[in-house]
Amino acid sequence: MMSLNHKNIKTKKVITFIDNKTIYNSEYAELNIFKTYETTKNVFLNFDNTVIASMMTGKMIMHFDKTKPFLFTKGATLVIPEENNISIDFPEASLTTPTTYSGLVINQNKINEVVYHFNENTAIERENNNWDFKKQTSHLNNDTEINILINKLTNTFINNSKSKNALLDLMIQELIIRLLQSKARKLILKNVNDGFSDTRISYAIKYIKENLTKNDLSLDKISEKACMSKSHFFKKFKSTLGVTPIDYINSEKIKFAKQLIKNNPNQNISDIAYKTGFNNVTYFNRIFKKRN
Repeated sequence: MMSLNHKNIKTKKVITFIDNKTIYNSEYAELNIFKTYETTKNVFLNFDNTVIASMMTGKMIMHFDKTKPFLFTKGATLVIPEENNISIDFPEASLTTPTTYSGLVINQNKINEVVYHFNENTAIERENNNWDFKKQTSHLNNDTEINILINKLTNTFINNSKSKNALLDLMIQELIIRLLQSKARKLILKNVNDGFSDTRISYAIKYIKENLTKNDLSLDKISEKACMSKSHFFKKFKSTLGVTPIDYINSEKIKFAKQLIKNNPNQNISDIAYKTGFNNVTYFNRIFKKRN
């Protein structure tokens, strides 16, 4: 571990400082934890490597080339491709409440290795696409699984145990895969009616959306529509999107239920459960509470 105080950071347009920067190293990665104690704007940075940034306390306003500024808060994760220019505002940092965030840099060969295996194992029929981190910044808000994994990874970096490198190797691989799954899920769901509509997974998602409230929406019927066996469809869906088909269906139904409640707060719970395709009110209540 190496702790640097008032460390100068070379940036594209200016030189600034971060009051505290602590670096933790492993065989394949480096974790930087930053604490900023001053309210400031336009901190320009340029990254030579892909960085996975996570907010720990406070908030920042991020400015990227060709994108609108956005708020980066606790629970959010940002994948910043290599050679990407960024400007950061720290609107609330102070001596008593510093803004704290982490930047994880992973060996590019390790990233390439995991990405290669991910693409090999999740190749979707007729989909000429490879998932990577090179094209654009990925902003993830409150992805529970990724947040849990980043917290575990951070604790493992900090706690210098004998098994540190072995554990970090496994967690880094899982983190890369989950980030790729999240990116694939976001792109497929966004383009389900466009460029990806000829893929089996996208067709299945489209079918789910169109038949979401039907009581007979079953895995057997969806896999049949996707022209796959039930087991193959389940495996392909989960490996590509990072969630099971049932979890995805329930998630979409709960979103619809929330919209119904928002539009008419006085509706009976059993009516909402029925309208969203749940046959069992108890099951609906359990899923609803789980996702809130």
